[in-house]
Amino acid sequence: MRVVVASPAFAAIAQYLPRFLPEAEVVFAGQADLPHQVETAEVLIPSMARIDEALLRRARRVRLIHQWGAGLEGVDLEAATRLGIPVANVPTAGTANAESVAEWCVMAALVLARRLDEARAVARSLSAWGHPPGLSLVGRVAGIVGLGGIGKALAPRLRALGMRVQAVKRTPDPALAERLGLEWLGPMDVLDRLLATSDFVFLAVPVTAATRGLIGRRELAMMGPGAFLVNPARGALVDEKALLEALEEGRLGGAALDVFTVEPPPSDHPLLRHPRVLATPHVAGVTDASYTDIARHVAANVRRVLEGRLPVPCANPEVAHRGLAEG
Repeated sequence: MRVVVASPAFAAIAQYLPRFLPEAEVVFAGQADLPHQVETAEVLIPSMARIDEALLRRARRVRLIHQWGAGLEGVDLEAATRLGIPVANVPTAGTANAESVAEWCVMAALVLARRLDEARAVARSLSAWGHPPGLSLVGRVAGIVGLGGIGKALAPRLRALGMRVQAVKRTPDPALAERLGLEWLGPMDVLDRLLATSDFVFLAVPVTAATRGLIGRRELAMMGPGAFLVNPARGALVDEKALLEALEEGRLGGAALDVFTVEPPPSDHPLLRHPRVLATPHVAGVTDASYTDIARHVAANVRRVLEGRLPVPCANPEVAHRGLAEG
């Protein structure tokens, strides 16, 4: 079973997937080598790569395209369907992925609020002892954009820190808001209100036509002086140039970025080393717990396809090629 990961990154996949799919030979392919590697692949893991029709037409042996996580924005679903290839992902809800990303968000908020990098530098230099003063999260307002698996996992963790939590989502659910203890929950068209009244803004939505560039110059200007932006979702949600301007002008207190528009970003990317930016290499969901659950899910779907059944969940259930059936 030849499994091709369309990226040289996320090397831990090779450690976890064979635990549940012992017959898997996991191969990592860079952009230049990918067209050649897909020709002998039976399972294709898109990672952050663009999987278009030209590439898929070379992938004659591929039985399943399965994301290692939730995001499928890089996969040409229409082309995959025409070619009879089922496409699946791993929803954040129901796996440890959502919890892992929520934990990263809490860590990021604490690091930014307590100025951890500066505090460590002071400790190493043995100067200005008792500096810098940090911000307490108690009583601060957290605004969550999106209440899917990550948003639902994040809200109670923030409340446990004494934060007041508010959120927006595409279709508000009063019962969900009450269950999560939110101060208020509104539709996406009141995002401006959330930005203006939150001390910390957490992005927890996928990239779609409606959310690409969701946080731009206008939205950043609406955030209160000294507010923080935390993005563990997708880099394309944020206008990075506008974010850099807001940080340089001192309007934002800081930002935590686990994702970038281009990954990995160029080595001279100004946000990577900005003193008020916590930058991490797309590791919010990379934990032992999440990778174990993801590997188990992917392996189960590979076996379903080999048995002639559709993966669950299937992003293109209308695929009829190769006799795959639901159930």
